Amino acid sequence: MCLIALAYRAHPDFELLLVANRDEYHARPTAPAGPWAEAPDVFGGRDLSQGGSWLALSQRGRLACVTNVRRMAVPDPGAPSRGALVSGFVRGDQAARTFSEEVAAGAMAFAGFNLLLWDGSELRYLNNHPRFVSRAVPPGVHVVSNADLDTPWPKTEKLRRAMEAWVASGNGDEGPLLAALADRAVAPDADLPDTGVGLDLERRLSPAFIVGPTYGTRCSTLVALRRDGSARFTEWRFDPAGRSAGRTDARWAPGAEGWVP
Repeated sequence: MCLIALAYRAHPDFELLLVANRDEYHARPTAPAGPWAEAPDVFGGRDLSQGGSWLALSQRGRLACVTNVRRMAVPDPGAPSRGALVSGFVRGDQAARTFSEEVAAGAMAFAGFNLLLWDGSELRYLNNHPRFVSRAVPPGVHVVSNADLDTPWPKTEKLRRAMEAWVASGNGDEGPLLAALADRAVAPDADLPDTGVGLDLERRLSPAFIVGPTYGTRCSTLVALRRDGSARFTEWRFDPAGRSAGRTDARWAPGAEGWVP
């Protein structure tokens, strides 16, 4: 997951609304979003390489999502899976603060990550580069990509503006948010960050939606947690050419036995 925007306690109808793009190598095996066989109350995609997830939601009001931190460092092949942080939280019952305290002890063993945790009452942000940080996220609109929460990269700021406009409109039309996730415009060189990967790669990674034969945006996701306790999870999937490759919709309401298409 490489681009996330969220409105947290900022809209009259929603406790939390999140939109995100997952950028990944197309060859990495992935299961589409759905209920997990070993934990049917959890809904989300699965990384079939390591078994974790980049974004998942449980019927118990728990949500977690992760992005990597862009830096010029050779990944440690023995590092634990960042996706395991997502699956471990949504399948558990610890408060976000307690979970983050346990993560702190081994956080630096992971490759760089940004982790958002929602336990039904608190939203927390965790980061382990260059040092471990855990803090409560205040209500409002927030964005994160492959740097710290609310770092003003071109694509995060475009998505932030779209989310702020959606909140200000007060209606439920999600079209502008999805359009912002689908934006393929390359940012001007003068606006690009310098993360050490070189100008050409900075350009290719600058759009919200990345198209490439080996690496690109694999899926876009919308998660809506309404104030009445109901939830919606929608995932749109894409092929290496950026064309639609499938969609999954699921809803849940308090008292329901499971996820409803």
